[in-house]
Amino acid sequence: MPKMNHSPKGPRGGAPGARIDPGMLKRVMKLLFSSFPVLLPITIGCIIFSSITAAAPAIFQQQVIADIQRFYLSGDWSSAAKVIVPKVAILITFYALSMISITLYTQLMAYITQGFLHKMRVKMFDGMQNLPVKYFDTHKHGDIMSYYTNDIDTLRELVSRALPTLLQASVVVVSVFFIMIYYSMLMTAVVILGVAVMFIVTKIIGGGSAKYFIRQQKSVAKTEGFVQEMMSGQRVIKVFNHEDRCKQSFDSVNEELYKNSFRANAYANSLGPIIQNIGNVLYVVIATVGGVLLLSKVPNFGISTLIKGGIIGVLTIDIIVPFLNMSKQFTGNINQLSQQINVIAMGLAGAKRIFDIMDEAPEVDNGYVTLVNMETDRNGNIKETDKHTGKWAWRHPHGDGTVTYTELKGDVTIDHVDFSYVEDKPVLYDVSVYAHPGEKVAFVGATGAGKTTITNLINRFYDIADGKIRYDGININKIKKSDLRRSLGIVLQETNLFTGSVLDNIRYGRLDATDDECIAAAKLVGADDFITRLPNGYETELANNGSNLSQGQRQLIAIARAAVADPPVMILDEATSSIDTRTEAIVQRGMDKLMESRTVFVIAHRLSTVKNSDVIMVLDHGRIIERGNHEKLIADKGTYYQLYMGAFELE
Repeated sequence: MPKMNHSPKGPRGGAPGARIDPGMLKRVMKLLFSSFPVLLPITIGCIIFSSITAAAPAIFQQQVIADIQRFYLSGDWSSAAKVIVPKVAILITFYALSMISITLYTQLMAYITQGFLHKMRVKMFDGMQNLPVKYFDTHKHGDIMSYYTNDIDTLRELVSRALPTLLQASVVVVSVFFIMIYYSMLMTAVVILGVAVMFIVTKIIGGGSAKYFIRQQKSVAKTEGFVQEMMSGQRVIKVFNHEDRCKQSFDSVNEELYKNSFRANAYANSLGPIIQNIGNVLYVVIATVGGVLLLSKVPNFGISTLIKGGIIGVLTIDIIVPFLNMSKQFTGNINQLSQQINVIAMGLAGAKRIFDIMDEAPEVDNGYVTLVNMETDRNGNIKETDKHTGKWAWRHPHGDGTVTYTELKGDVTIDHVDFSYVEDKPVLYDVSVYAHPGEKVAFVGATGAGKTTITNLINRFYDIADGKIRYDGININKIKKSDLRRSLGIVLQETNLFTGSVLDNIRYGRLDATDDECIAAAKLVGADDFITRLPNGYETELANNGSNLSQGQRQLIAIARAAVADPPVMILDEATSSIDTRTEAIVQRGMDKLMESRTVFVIAHRLSTVKNSDVIMVLDHGRIIERGNHEKLIADKGTYYQLYMGAFELE
């Protein structure tokens, strides 16, 4: 088995350990606000309100302690209830409102999160449908699947957990801070010194956590891509006894994931206890310092001092006790903020990957010539119609406002075309092919000669570097891609069947086809015989790319799918390569009927299937080295003659 490339770089090739981009968080928030312009501000308001009420008890505690101290010193408790009970009632009311706001924002947050993820999945999938074929040829399918599973899940954690906690903890920290400086700037300075230590620790440990969580995110995508590749290739793996090599390759990928995950979680799991214990130490320090200052009757200064007209009093017990609780609340929420670093790092890493696929350049389509149903009047002039007539025409608008129509006949001209998948590495050199309506053109040659590439250019899966391709005299660059491909039927060597019934898979060729038309197409290509013998006939459910069918049966359904599309041009890319000789004879009869009056491009593995072609092109390393019909090429005694006489299959 070939050695797998397990580069430590992520799916976009970026170096691992990149720092978190604040712009990414800004983009997530912008999308959230645009998606929920009313509900999100309401939710934020509820979070802020509940956070402020969480800080409010410190004020009431200070006032109640001050009242009790005053009553104690005076010895008159007669009015204590009238003073204290209303404050307790107000506090209870605050807590009730806080509980209501928390319940409301959690419900709204659940709705916003799932709605946001739903929109993101829709945006990704819609964008993916507009990506060029090249994107899927150059990206692992398992990695693409990871966008919809792992990356979306990390984004869910970011939106549903990290961002609300970040906002809530930040509001509490700010609220408590202002309450602290209101009562005592000296005690606040002690708390700030402890928090400064927390920030230093958070920066050191949290930075390492973020770095490795980003690496972990990329390793997860790589692992999923590898597993998907191994699952789809199980038969090949077992046939060639490559189980041990696959285990070794998986161990390498899995080891990378393990190391990144271990380091990320080691940092993240150690951060919480360290911050919490710093908070505990700070609590003891505040109690000690407060006690010393209290006994020393040190003057106290805060914002409240300014409100009282600048009268400076001494530090009292009614300030120290609430300060202890506020310090716990302050450091506790600092700890909450630090704990969100790993979630934010993973969420933004997932968001970046999601935005990467959303930002991929869509397939460029500057075509303006479209395909329309046509009919002719008494004078033979082409008219556009909304009815399905079975006849088609190219609708060609011009700059002067006029519109001309060209009947779709299937005349394809490839004129001196050069092409390369990668710049400066050409795979086709000066290729010219002329296929007149109803002609059958065959391409033969060794693997990599450029046969399939030519058909990819006709479909405009890729655009040519030089030369021209004309369809009924129209440059295909002027034809809208969807209309161009609608006029072409294609049967690929690799068969793709979708989850659904056999009938649904045949109808995939033309979604408005009736059941009778689908069955007629199956009969035409010889698929009806085996389909009727399936457990539920045409209603038999297929799954896993039709794994319950043989390769030949799957290919027959794919051919029936092309038949029901009824296009004027057919491309058969090794269409019978997976069918045995006996089945091929059955299919060939149906295909001969299918190819009547159509322009057909055939790529064949068996030379016997191209004998009756009007023109046979022999390709070698991207060049056409011979062309002509079977008899001419045999008479020329060139490469085709040697292939034909040496073996009936082109290896």
